[in-house]
Amino acid sequence: MGGVRTALFNYLFAKKHNGTFILRIEDTDQTRYVPGAEEYIMESLAWCGIQPDEGIQQGGSYGPYRQSDRKKLYEEQANVLVEKGWAYYAFDTPEELDVMREKLKEAKSSVQQYGPLTRGDMRNSLTLSQEETQKLMDEGVPYVVRFKMPEDELVHARDIVRGDVKVNTAQLDDKILFKSDGMPTYHLANVVDDHAMKISHVIRGEEWLPSLPLHVMLYRAFGWEAEMPEFAHLPLLLKPSGKGKLSKRDGDQLGFPVFPLQWKDPKSGEVASGYREDGYFADAFVNMLALLGWNPGTEQELLSLNELIAHFDLNKVQKAGAKFDPEKAKWFNHQYLLGKSDDELVAGFQSILKEKGHTPDDAFVAHIVSLVKERCTFLGDFWEQASFFFETPKEYDVKVVKKRWKEATPGIISELKEQFEAVEEWTSEALHEVVQNFVNSKDVGMGQVMNPLRLTLVGAGKGPGVTDIAELLGKEETLQRMENGIQNIKR
Repeated sequence: MGGVRTALFNYLFAKKHNGTFILRIEDTDQTRYVPGAEEYIMESLAWCGIQPDEGIQQGGSYGPYRQSDRKKLYEEQANVLVEKGWAYYAFDTPEELDVMREKLKEAKSSVQQYGPLTRGDMRNSLTLSQEETQKLMDEGVPYVVRFKMPEDELVHARDIVRGDVKVNTAQLDDKILFKSDGMPTYHLANVVDDHAMKISHVIRGEEWLPSLPLHVMLYRAFGWEAEMPEFAHLPLLLKPSGKGKLSKRDGDQLGFPVFPLQWKDPKSGEVASGYREDGYFADAFVNMLALLGWNPGTEQELLSLNELIAHFDLNKVQKAGAKFDPEKAKWFNHQYLLGKSDDELVAGFQSILKEKGHTPDDAFVAHIVSLVKERCTFLGDFWEQASFFFETPKEYDVKVVKKRWKEATPGIISELKEQFEAVEEWTSEALHEVVQNFVNSKDVGMGQVMNPLRLTLVGAGKGPGVTDIAELLGKEETLQRMENGIQNIKR
């Protein structure tokens, strides 16, 4: 969800300002490569209606759009930084790095990282001679390229959401930019690509805010400050409790999806539920996501994609984390269901009925849809709310029987059945009039008749108006169900 929301905000901003929305696959960290993830991302965006203008599938003037296909460019730019004195080669082993950290811990240093205060004691091209450095590289000794962070300088950055961000470089480390396996880190790859692709705005998650000072310094090191994009870091999506970042575990424990589409882990085989497969409409999902951390400044909550584009403003994105409410997500889906045309709902319900072995005509289904849609949140709810229209009850709700089926009830339903048998114009109105006259003549309460009648027709205490149900079931089926109830319902 968090990734989709970030993509959505980028899309809304681009479209609002007649810009270009680019999908770039950032796959430089091969240790985190997941087979099928690239296809999953594109399918998810397509389902949401968030169509990239440029990307792997669409092409464009600034390709390739997969970072693993741009490795040569990153290597060249890493070398540029080394030549300009903004980066250096480091040959430290994992063991040597552990020793450094232990020494800093023992000394209770306030800065326990590889940076301005420690790099002079490490094995890198700043402490080694040019000949020693070249010899190690020629021998194929593993190395990384680290950014040479200034020792004591105030970095000033402007964030559209956060405002002014100021950090002293003494608090920053010499981040790795490039590895000897030929792959860059996120920091180098993104700055290089954003510049090469003429990116005007970088809109990303809050977790990247600590990296902003480094990225600002990289633009300065390359001499690209004049072309540096504007940044906006979006608030985190929080658990329903509002405490902590929303995770897949929260969804598993509380019974809601955190993925747009169902995802099967290629290694473990574990399946995570998706909003699409759980029955959410794509436009409801997008509307719900858009209002997590942003609002149009009005009371309006239901907004189409075009309306979201028209209203979107990064200055209205909140700084605080956005609490996710699974019940609110269902509310959005219910509202969008009610907004669908009867033809759309009928088509969706018909596909469910076909799976159940029923093939009624559309007019019949449309009538049912109009009666029960207020009670439905998902298309799948139509079967739960209306299955009795297609299948005669085989069982009767025990709780309803205990509450509604009294000793005198079989006689009352039997007499009402005789009244129904005489009805010629089988309509809800005519049947209701018969029931009203019956209640008056027998001096019984309406509930004493309608509740058990519903039980015989539905098998439970749910459903729309009882005479509406009877009209749709038809005279023969209604009378038969009443007889079944008389014979089979036992207290």
